[in-house]
Amino acid sequence: MIILEVCVEDAAGIAAATVGGADRIELCAALALGGLTPSAGLIALAAASPLPAMAMIRPRAGDFVWSAPEQDAMLYEISVVRAAGLAGIVIGASLPDGRLDAAAMSRLVQAAQGLDITLHRAIDLTPDPAEALAQCRDLGIRRILTSGGAQTALSGIDRLALMQATAPDITMMPGGGVSVDTIAKLSSRLTLTEVHASCSSAMPPPSNPDVAAFGFQPAHAKATDSAAIAALRRALGQIDGSDTRG
Repeated sequence: MIILEVCVEDAAGIAAATVGGADRIELCAALALGGLTPSAGLIALAAASPLPAMAMIRPRAGDFVWSAPEQDAMLYEISVVRAAGLAGIVIGASLPDGRLDAAAMSRLVQAAQGLDITLHRAIDLTPDPAEALAQCRDLGIRRILTSGGAQTALSGIDRLALMQATAPDITMMPGGGVSVDTIAKLSSRLTLTEVHASCSSAMPPPSNPDVAAFGFQPAHAKATDSAAIAALRRALGQIDGSDTRG
């Protein structure tokens, strides 16, 4: 069965992922910024849910070049995730030129011993995917969330296919624009074992217009959609033969 991971940022998202049929959640704050470390409260909610949860470890928006204090914060966040009993973490660290920061990654991996680890889309910034794959292998990372160096997985499918062929021992989990509308094209070029999607839809405008006017809910805000998850789950089942429903 192809594993469906859905990124969520709140309690409603956890519930929608569970109802919709996700296999795993990526737990974040601020998905509009690409995902930041979730709060302790949200981590506790995810720990009580039936789905395994991978917590994003990213202390701020922007690049993935982490200062020593930021790395210390990330190490503490990993300890919080471990204490809560979540399945694992999602991490990444870059050098200023986009290559993976092997030293910073090693610190994070060592702190996460015993947890499941995903390398996030920091790899999409690297100029040399082969070097990054070798570093992941050396670090013991066996899952990479990637769009193939493009804004969407479909646009980056050539690099995704090359990465998959180069490192068959590492799971390439396509992410970025993955939906029921794109999954067939992705499956035509890639061997899919895990996929990552937001499965979101536009949130209705707040009933109190001051909420938007004060910037408490941004324009174009989205929420996890259980129906979109269920549709993608069915499409994945048709691809791998585990579900023949229309």
